[in-house]
Amino acid sequence: MPPRLPSLPTLSFTRCFSTTSQTLAKSTEKRLAFEHSAIPPYPYGASRWYKQSNFGLYGMQKIRFGNMVSERNEIKTRRYWRPNVHQKRLWSVALGKFLRLRVTARVLRTVDKCGGLDEYLLGDKAGRIKELGMGGWKLRWRVMQSESVKERFRAEREALGLPPKEEVLIGEDGLPVTQEQVAEEIQKYDDALAKDVEIDIGEDEPEVKDVQFMAEGEKPGKVTI
Repeated sequence: MPPRLPSLPTLSFTRCFSTTSQTLAKSTEKRLAFEHSAIPPYPYGASRWYKQSNFGLYGMQKIRFGNMVSERNEIKTRRYWRPNVHQKRLWSVALGKFLRLRVTARVLRTVDKCGGLDEYLLGDKAGRIKELGMGGWKLRWRVMQSESVKERFRAEREALGLPPKEEVLIGEDGLPVTQEQVAEEIQKYDDALAKDVEIDIGEDEPEVKDVQFMAEGEKPGKVTI
């Protein structure tokens, strides 16, 4: 019987795993604190239970849980109801551009009733401020920094016989900020809007004459979350 030759060692491949350092990953609280560092603080705070509503117009809607009960044998089946969230392009008159953002069907209906996205964001009642959330609050701040909205507020004060209001700029920490810091934050926010997946200011529409505030359809191939 011929001698048995030793077998060659086989090449074994091992899968390498990598982990991200905890300090490099931003939590929701850190992300909100970073994005809202130079704007006035939101009076009602961030949502703690349905955190994705902090980055869109959800109108205080959250995920709900319940049971489906069979009529025959009363067996309970756990289920949940998610908000009817869409990603739409809404026209902002103050910014002069389309905004792509997450919005629920209920909020979209309210936007139509108000007469546009800007009118919805500029509502001054407590219920409207609660509906905005953190994302709507920052978008409201950006709309209020536009010259058209500032001129509108000046005209309203003059019509009421009130003296011109001295503008005091306050940051998230409650300390006053300079006009240069606000301008820098506006530029950063506009750049972030142009790159953001959830809120994307699209291309300019200079030839639009009769602008409708209803949402337009989705563009094919647009990557959204």
